[in-house]
Amino acid sequence: MAPRSALRNDLVPLLWLALLRFLLHLVLNTHYGFHRDELQGLDDARHLDWGYVPYAPLTPFLGWIELHLFGTSLTGFRFFAALAQCAAMVLAGLIARELGGRRFAQILAALATMAMPFSLVMSSVLMYASIDFLWWVLIAWLVARLANGANPRLWLVIGAVFGLGLLTRYTILIGAAGVFVGVVATPLRRQLLTPWPWLGALIALLLFLPHLIWQAQHDFIYLDFIRHIHERDIRWHRTDGFWIEQLYANAGPLSLPLWFGGLVYLAVAKAMRPFRVLAWIYGVALVLFSLSRARGYYLAPAYPMLLAAGAVALEAWLTNLRSGTVLALRVSVGGVLILALAAGAAVALPIAPVNSALWRAAHKVHDTFAEQIGWPEFVQRVAAVYRSLPDSERAHTAILANNYGEAGAINLYGPALGLPPAISRTNTYWYRGYGAPPPSVVIELGNTAKDEKGSDATCVSFGRFRNSEGVDNEESAWGYEIFVCRDIPAKWPEIWGAKPRFG
Repeated sequence: MAPRSALRNDLVPLLWLALLRFLLHLVLNTHYGFHRDELQGLDDARHLDWGYVPYAPLTPFLGWIELHLFGTSLTGFRFFAALAQCAAMVLAGLIARELGGRRFAQILAALATMAMPFSLVMSSVLMYASIDFLWWVLIAWLVARLANGANPRLWLVIGAVFGLGLLTRYTILIGAAGVFVGVVATPLRRQLLTPWPWLGALIALLLFLPHLIWQAQHDFIYLDFIRHIHERDIRWHRTDGFWIEQLYANAGPLSLPLWFGGLVYLAVAKAMRPFRVLAWIYGVALVLFSLSRARGYYLAPAYPMLLAAGAVALEAWLTNLRSGTVLALRVSVGGVLILALAAGAAVALPIAPVNSALWRAAHKVHDTFAEQIGWPEFVQRVAAVYRSLPDSERAHTAILANNYGEAGAINLYGPALGLPPAISRTNTYWYRGYGAPPPSVVIELGNTAKDEKGSDATCVSFGRFRNSEGVDNEESAWGYEIFVCRDIPAKWPEIWGAKPRFG
């Protein structure tokens, strides 16, 4: 059989699995509502630029495409997130193929990647982490192909993927460091004597250059942003569980033997010597993320290649056993995989009714679903406050949001209720200003009574907001009230500040 025909035959079951998963996400992604991070991304998608305060420009650009294709539907806005995760599971199967795995290993690698809790969550929300996951897995497959003797010109494609990765999330630089160390430490180092790796690096730089220029024009604002966010994460102890989270949070606890076995197999098996570069990628990323006190999920995109290696190792081990034993073990592996998929789906997919026992169990693991609840109600409450103002005041009233979720929600749901666009000092909203002339009345969101006591304006509280589902999230559980502020001092440039607030 010709190699191309063999590849096609191996791809068919992987693509069918990915298609079934994609259709599942199309159905499930209609549940709940937009996440607060999606609301920011959706709003930034309406203001296309080469950069934004909290992230690089590719994810908002994908959001812009989705808005033009599907409008503001939940499923449409999450189209590329689901597609990226489905593509990643196909690539995991192809990594197993490059490592010598046959059909069993390829399908096992794809399904194990699908069962990753991180991947399942990232299939249901459009965030930069959803797209970043794909670039890491794609790079791992391309590097595995190089290690398997592919044309060195493939470095040009790797460079392009790294460029897209830099336009998505800067943590791809950690992956680049892992690739470089892995190349130097393995026979791939010979390719550094050719022009192709360096031309690939040039392509990555050229793709990244417009965003780099934007950062220079904005005083490299992302460095201020990430410093603030990192200090906050450390202060809130979000980085404390980095090592333990690698055992359960990214690939799932039931997949631990598979990916850890894959790591050992890559590191010590003679047959894996050409592919040891993949172990180096993981090891370098693990060390660098740990030293930088990163959050545990930052390393999630490095696990599909280990799951693929583990699947190949398991398949190789099974070939040395009697047929009856092999069948029993395959059934056992299938059972564990079904359990992993079921457990992952239970906590990571939007399937449970709000506030059900399953919902509460998922909420203990992550807050992704909780932050999707109550936004239309919240905007309706703000609209009621706005309509209660005299006509003479409404014409000079602004809605000041103290976080990006509030601003994005006002700008999404507010026009139908007659609300003006939100203004905010948070992230990229700060650059859009407060209007000319400045407002004389402000409806302020995302502030507590304690914080409002320090205001120079005269502010009246219209009470706290609680969503009808009774879900605790940032808007309903942090003590925020809705204030109407008048007698605002005529010092808006000072109020606005010299830099954005970061959130």
